[in-house]
Order: sequence, then C-alpha cells, then structure tokens
Amino acid sequence: MIQSVRSVASLLLSTFFLLTAMGLSGYLIPVRAVAEGWSTFSISLIATGYAIAFTASCIITPRLVLKVGHVRVFGALTTIMAMSYLLHTLIVHPGVWVLTRALAGFSIAGGYMIIESWLNEKVSNENRGALFSVYMMVSMSAVMVGQYIVPFGDPATPTLFMVCALICSMAVMPTLLSSAQSPQPLTQVKFDVPALYRRSPAAVVGTLLAGLIASAWGALGPVYASQLGLSTIEGASMLAIAMIGGAIFQYPLGRVSDRMDRRRVMIFAGIVGVIACAITLSFGVENRIIFFAGMLFLGTVLLPIYSLNVAHANDHAMPDEFVEVSSGLMITYGVATMVGPLITGVAMDWFGPHALFASIAVFFAAYAGHAAWRISRREQPPEETRSDFLAMGALADLTPQSAELDPRSDPSWGEQTEEDEKDATAAT
Repeated sequence: MIQSVRSVASLLLSTFFLLTAMGLSGYLIPVRAVAEGWSTFSISLIATGYAIAFTASCIITPRLVLKVGHVRVFGALTTIMAMSYLLHTLIVHPGVWVLTRALAGFSIAGGYMIIESWLNEKVSNENRGALFSVYMMVSMSAVMVGQYIVPFGDPATPTLFMVCALICSMAVMPTLLSSAQSPQPLTQVKFDVPALYRRSPAAVVGTLLAGLIASAWGALGPVYASQLGLSTIEGASMLAIAMIGGAIFQYPLGRVSDRMDRRRVMIFAGIVGVIACAITLSFGVENRIIFFAGMLFLGTVLLPIYSLNVAHANDHAMPDEFVEVSSGLMITYGVATMVGPLITGVAMDWFGPHALFASIAVFFAAYAGHAAWRISRREQPPEETRSDFLAMGALADLTPQSAELDPRSDPSWGEQTEEDEKDATAAT
C-alpha cells in the first residue's frame, strides 16, 4: 500500500494544491461578495457561472488533450486558474466575477480530469480501491485546509486572492516535473440521460436533487454565515464540520444500503436532512453548540446522498456499464448545480438568509418523497445484480474521469476468486 501511494505521490501533491486553492476560493469569494454588499442572487449567478463552466469542461477538455497533450493542457489550465483569482482583485464587479469564476470552474474540472487520468494509469485492479480512498481523503483534506486559510487574512484586501493564485501555481510543479509518461487519452463523455432515467428514475431524480442541495450549500453557505455575523473561522468550521459528518457517516450509511432496498435509505437520508434543517431554522446561530451540532447532523446526509444515487443506478446496470452510468449521473448533477444557487439565491433575497435551510429542507423532502413513491412503483433488483456502495468525493465535485478511477469500473471488482472462496471455506 505504501509503495502504491509513493508511486503517485507527485500526483496526489498536485491534487492537494489544486483543491486547497479551490477550497480557499470557494469560501473567500462569497465572503468578499457579501462584504461588497452584492445581492444574494448576484452571488448565486457567480456560482452558476462556475457550475456551467465546470460541466462544459468535462466535455471539452478531453478534446483539447487529444490535440496538444496532457502536460500542455494541464499547464495552460493551471495558468488560467491562477489568472482568474488575480482578476477578481483587478475588477471587483459581480458581472465580471461571473466570467472569472467560470474560468476557474473550467480549469478546475480540466485539471481534475488530467490528474485522475494519470492516477488511473498508475493503479491496478488490486490497489485501485485503496488508492481511490486515499485520493478521496486527500481531496477532502485539501478543501478544508483551503477554507481555514481565509481566517488568516482579510477578504476585503487582495492578499488572499494572491495566496490562492500562488497555491494554484504550485499545483502544476509536481506534475510537470514528474518523469511519468503521459497517460492514455481522457475519457470522452458518453451519456444518454433519457435511457438512464428509464433504467433508474430514483437515481436520476435523486441526483438532480442532490445537485440542488450541494450547490445551494456550497455556494451560499458562506453567504449565510457572513450575513448572520459568524466570523470567518466560524464559517470555515461550519463548512468543515458538515464535511466531517459526511466523511464519518458515508461508510455506515452505505453498508446499510448494501443490505436493503437503497430507496429506503434514501428516504431515511431525506428525513434526516429535513430534521437537521428544521433544527437550524429553530435555533439559528445564537447557540453555537446547537448550531454546529446541527451542521454535523446535516453533513451526515449532505455528502452521502450522491453516492447512494450512483450505487442505486448501478444496481440496474451491467458491470461493464459503470463508467457510462456514472458519467451520465455526473452530467445530470452538473446541470442541477447550475440551478440550485439561483433558486436558493432568490429565496434568500426575498426571505432572508434562513431561506437557505428552508430551501435545502424542501429539496431533502422531495428526495425522500420521490424515493418513497418509486418503492411503490418498482421492486428492488435481485441481490446478485446489486453493486457495492462506495463513498465519493466532497460534495461530489467529480468528473467522468473519476468514474474510470473508481474501483467499480472494473467489472470483476467485488467478485470472489476461486482462491478467495477456498480461503473463506477454510476459515469457516
């Protein structure tokens, strides 16, 4: 295991720097926008620009790599990303920030895909699961580190934006200086959402709702914290605690879903989400202990629901269709992230910052309600056709290349070999 991690250390280091810059900018930009007095809807437009460009990059970047190669595209994307952060300080205007944030979204998605394609070349079916888990841990840690950099500076000055650009520039060095050969061309996105819906309506609708929830939280959670007077360290803790809650509870929630109808677990997750939002709406931020406990409670379902959707969709797919199914869900999720901030941003402008949790509660209720309705319409798949649950990334900021890296992309993953069966028999 240690040798496997060592072989991809430079790629993991690039991932860490890339996502640290992403975590820093994702918290810094909304906080600065609130300080400028911009409306919540204007801030949601900035988030939508990011989501549109991120999703478009999943389709465009593979074609760019085919033309000029991995190294050149990665160098160009990280340069554009650093430029986008510096442009935020040169022109402070919401309309311009929509465009500069879109540049960052396009670059981050492309950088993800290239790093993940390199990682995919380095792994084997034997160590794929372990390295995927390490990759997820590095990603989540980097985002939290980036968020906690904000309290060390003043969002109203250019300094933190410069730090963000510097960290982003550091991401290019481990990869460009690596002696590893360039990997195979990136995965071309292939998806048929209508066919995917016919195969698994609960997974497609659930993914849309998961995208609405995650994008509303990720884009406007910092706005909520700033508008209610939380310090930057408290705001970073709010985001981090929810992420930690998701990291802790993904595994037990997933294991339960492997043993019963996943739609019942979806119902449970939706109900927990509604209760967590109701606690926050009832108590607000005055009592910090109750507030942060509510964030931990919310996080237990905020992150895992996307992974539940992927597992449920693959319960109805052939083993060799995992990449295609997952890519389709990722694009579906990306479309939802374009809309979630807009809906919630309008609600927050009309009804105040607490409309964030009211909106998320409605999305969670719809998530549970649709899963319950689907149970009445269709039997769960046979046990032998069900896939395994596997925890995905932080707020599912994933690309189709992530599906290639996922151990479930190997059709034989999870199957017992004859030798394994003999060992199991001997043990009993």
